[in-house]
Amino acid sequence: MITITGSKGFVGRNLFNYFKDLNIDAKCVSLREKGWEQELDNNSATIIHLAGKAHDTNNTSTEDEYFSINRDLTIKVFQKFLASDIRDFFYFSSVKAVADSVEGTLVEDTAANPLTPYGKSKLEAEQFLLQAELPEGKRLFIIRSCMIHGPGNKGNLNLLYKVVNKGLPWPLAAFPNHRSFISIDNLCYLIDQMIERPELPSGVYNFADDDTLSTNEIVAIISEIRRKKPKFWRISASLITRVSKIGDALSLPLNSERLKKLTESYIVSNHKIKNTLGIDKLPLTAREGMAKTIRSFVGKQE
Repeated sequence: MITITGSKGFVGRNLFNYFKDLNIDAKCVSLREKGWEQELDNNSATIIHLAGKAHDTNNTSTEDEYFSINRDLTIKVFQKFLASDIRDFFYFSSVKAVADSVEGTLVEDTAANPLTPYGKSKLEAEQFLLQAELPEGKRLFIIRSCMIHGPGNKGNLNLLYKVVNKGLPWPLAAFPNHRSFISIDNLCYLIDQMIERPELPSGVYNFADDDTLSTNEIVAIISEIRRKKPKFWRISASLITRVSKIGDALSLPLNSERLKKLTESYIVSNHKIKNTLGIDKLPLTAREGMAKTIRSFVGKQE
């Protein structure tokens, strides 16, 4: 039995269905319901703790909300795990618990210096879990994932799709970047492999696809799927940056936070988890996974 918190979210729904297709029993626990502690029973072998407060790109959330959910609630669930007979605890952290921007490639032992309440709350939860003494036979896995996508995903990929599908030129083409993503298929595969390998040691593991994609490459993938010629508009990067700051003040769709997500380089290494599992490559390439996600938008974003 596998227990999943945060199962109503994008990752939780996909993991539940993935295990269901493998005929593995999975149980969903809502931490918003009273008495959730009793739902974490000893019939489970694994807890996958996904429940958390996502990064608010509109910056409307308070710091206390992040720490109350991402740190304090995680600690409560982990303490229940320690007192149980459950073997494995997966905590879904984020690469943003380490760095908001990356120079070079992010690896597991990169010195952490998060700047946002989201990243800081995730890091403080990690630190509590890592300093705890694990009883014999238990394993703790901290998963630092980069941006996750797949069919049913919402977010900046939808914005890109709408721009291209309307035949509009991509106005941020002047920003060259290389960014790591992970498809939901590859994420589910890795979690399953980790559960099935009892010899796998506890630790911190980055999750990312094998290759990076630039935003311009994603625009090209969307154009190919929609059978359109890709259109790129290379407006001065400095001008766009100034416009995004106006967006901060006026709450426009393009603000500094969204511009950063759409144009920054953020490369994440997945070598540790692949080497530990003895995997040469993940099931889907970065391009294959992205194309699958984009195809799921067809007919829904018209």
